[in-house]
Amino acid sequence: MGEAGDNRLEGLSEKIFLDRYARKNADTSKAKAGDIVLALTKDDPKFPAKEVGEIISRDGDDVQVKMRSGDTVETTVDKLTLTIEHTPDEMWDRLAAAMAGAEKDEETRSVWTERFRYILDDWKLVPGGRIAAGAGASEELTLFNCYVIPSPKDSRGGIMQTLTEMTEIMARGGGVGINLSSLRPRRAIVAGVNGTSSGSVSWGGLFSYTTGLIEQGGSRRGALMLMINDWHPDVIDFITVKQTMGQVTNANLSVCVSNGFMKAVKEDSDWELVFPDTKDPEYNELWEGDLEAWRKLGKKVIPYKTVRARDIWHLIIESAWKSAEPGVVFMEYYNQMSNSWYFNPIISTNPCGEQGLPGWGVCNLSAINLSRFYDEASHAVDWQELAKVTRWSVRFLDNVIDTTPYHFKENEDNQKRERRIGLGTMGLAELMIKLGIRYGSPESLVFLDELYGFIARESYLASSEIAAEKGSFAAFEHDLYVQSGFMRNIIEAFPEVGEAVKRQGIRNVTVITQAPTGSTGTMVGTSTGIEPYFAFEYYRQSRLGYDKQLVPIAQQWKDAHPGEELPDYFVTAMSLSAKDHIRVQAAIQRWVDSSISKTANCPNDFTVEETKELYEMAFELGCKGVTIYRDGSRDVQVLSTPGEEKKADEAVVVEDGKKDEAAEEGTVEAGTTDEAVGERLTTGSAVSMVEVKEEPAKTGVVDQAYKRRPQMLRGATYKINTPFGMAYITINDLNGTPAEIFLNVGKAGSDVFAMAEALGRVCSLFLRYGDHGNKVKLLIKHLKGIGGSGAIGFGVNRVESIADAVAKALETHMESVDEQAASAPVVSAGVSESSASGAENGVGQQHKHGEISSLDLCPSCGSAALINIEGCKQCSNCGYSKCN
Repeated sequence: MGEAGDNRLEGLSEKIFLDRYARKNADTSKAKAGDIVLALTKDDPKFPAKEVGEIISRDGDDVQVKMRSGDTVETTVDKLTLTIEHTPDEMWDRLAAAMAGAEKDEETRSVWTERFRYILDDWKLVPGGRIAAGAGASEELTLFNCYVIPSPKDSRGGIMQTLTEMTEIMARGGGVGINLSSLRPRRAIVAGVNGTSSGSVSWGGLFSYTTGLIEQGGSRRGALMLMINDWHPDVIDFITVKQTMGQVTNANLSVCVSNGFMKAVKEDSDWELVFPDTKDPEYNELWEGDLEAWRKLGKKVIPYKTVRARDIWHLIIESAWKSAEPGVVFMEYYNQMSNSWYFNPIISTNPCGEQGLPGWGVCNLSAINLSRFYDEASHAVDWQELAKVTRWSVRFLDNVIDTTPYHFKENEDNQKRERRIGLGTMGLAELMIKLGIRYGSPESLVFLDELYGFIARESYLASSEIAAEKGSFAAFEHDLYVQSGFMRNIIEAFPEVGEAVKRQGIRNVTVITQAPTGSTGTMVGTSTGIEPYFAFEYYRQSRLGYDKQLVPIAQQWKDAHPGEELPDYFVTAMSLSAKDHIRVQAAIQRWVDSSISKTANCPNDFTVEETKELYEMAFELGCKGVTIYRDGSRDVQVLSTPGEEKKADEAVVVEDGKKDEAAEEGTVEAGTTDEAVGERLTTGSAVSMVEVKEEPAKTGVVDQAYKRRPQMLRGATYKINTPFGMAYITINDLNGTPAEIFLNVGKAGSDVFAMAEALGRVCSLFLRYGDHGNKVKLLIKHLKGIGGSGAIGFGVNRVESIADAVAKALETHMESVDEQAASAPVVSAGVSESSASGAENGVGQQHKHGEISSLDLCPSCGSAALINIEGCKQCSNCGYSKCN
């Protein structure tokens, strides 16, 4: 976007604005020449793309659109997004008038229309997405981002009721959180139908599936958070559910962890998994998912299983390391800090985790853009301007409560009882760069304490002032309210806040939330939420397409200092240590009465043990939750960067076979290290999308790096038991180091056989490039520990997958090569065997002699459970049959 004060948008910023927040004309049949539109240029359900352009002609439903790029495309009116608003100024006018409409009389409305317009101008306050899209534009779209609905009643009717409520909220733009702990565990007796329950996790799969079907206001998919408490017997299934492909694909997952559980982890104590007695005559009436409330009623609790707390904790850590889920919410501590502790306990968070809510709880969000509060003359924060915008923003959000449509009376009753709002920030990283403060440094922690303490003070004083004028929230009881952990902290630091609350009351039960602001922050062109920049040059995959982004503040510095390195206070998410991320989160959490959306970014080689240290550090420092993201731990990343070895002005990603302007497609630069090339081929980053072609005439690099295969190679074959059956892994050497791998797993013609063969071919291709010693280590590092739907063996002999088996075979092979180098015996090809299976158990069909037969992948559930039964391939996991 342009400089401060220039409110025009361009590039991805304009696309986001028109797609998500500008007021729409739903009747695209009225599109005409001269209209600015967003055209669907790539109609792919998973990776679509849209571009901004102007209609230059129309013939029936066919239109010609001249894109911002200068290209002209032919499309149809049904693939256009037609907007009424084309600039942020038009949106700001709409929002200011809509929010001021909640004031009592025309004179007051006029005053606050002007003030709201002031804080919106130049993106000083960036409204939450639901407010931006819906306020003054629709009577159907909710202005609340965050919803939590009560845990489902433990019956088919109760579950269907929850599904209906979730669907209605999502269809109108709200994200939903659901705690599944009210549902009886898997295999529990269901007396009414003389059967057993499929369990809470399976019903979570239903909620997830439905979420994937919902289009919110024409601009995004539904958003869902599923949570479960640490005492629930299904907690282990919940933690590992995403390791089985296709079960829960459209929900974020978090485990609600208690102080008692963390104490048991620390002391290595046992932990009981329990559930209420479902035979209790009052079970259906009284059970709502709150175990402590059930116990206080004197009701019976049935122990299902006793486990080591550390085993569950390790399972959470390992799963988070593998796939960034589940997150952890320290729910008991959250409620101890919560201002609503005495009348409305928090049961779940919204999908991004920044807003913990009670059942039927809601919250509306907006973010102060901190990058706009840098005073260049004094090289400091403009504290006076920040105070004014903060105070007016609290009133802006409070007015949302009286402006939004309510689709469930329970939401309206709850919100008007507590008037929960969530004022947050964006642009923190940009402000700190302007101030020359390195994000994550000891100096930054002092600054963050000052900055967010100031915002908390001003926010609470503003809410108290509104209470003096309009009244406190309905459930306000002063003596109980000030006993929350948060209020004790803020009153100790700022006694004037305590005096104001005692004298005037307070308008809102909570005031502050730190949300992610991914789309709004990208639209505005600043850093999102409280995060550092992901990178200073990166690629963003969204429903709008695959877009290259340059961070303006970094690019401006580079332009002004050609040939120089960025100063050390220009830090990125991946250049920080994970512990620095957690320290920043903890420093800001002190001044946030709700919660924080914050991710601790970790490098690909971050270990499970380091992940464990990080989670425990977050608990000790007082964070309410923790989420990590290990680079490359998911198949698809929203943001990805060039390889570190790439120069900033060179191309990395080729889209649809087109060539980026900055570099030729498919070439590898001379001078690039072999390990860097390996990173490109093995990581999940954008670089791996580039096709590396053998074009020696262009670069000469491929011919020099590629080792051609001689007529004969020597090696060894390793027999390793895997979750898919016995694998025979042949490793052949070239000049003393591995050069090719052959895999034989499963029956010829099966999916497992095909994928194993493909893995062997890719590994072989990889090994014949560059320095072999480094390549083998790199290959082992990236294959080791990859897990699937099952594992086999124990301890060091545990095999997680075929890829993990290859890594173990390579390690064994390299050890034997080192030993041979010392003793110099000759190993003949294909005769050495090594079993890494340990005990023969785990996933697999046992034959009478104990050997595990080959399994194939089920096309229905994705698990390795397809076996031949009575002449037909059937799935032992989900019941799928190829013959039906």
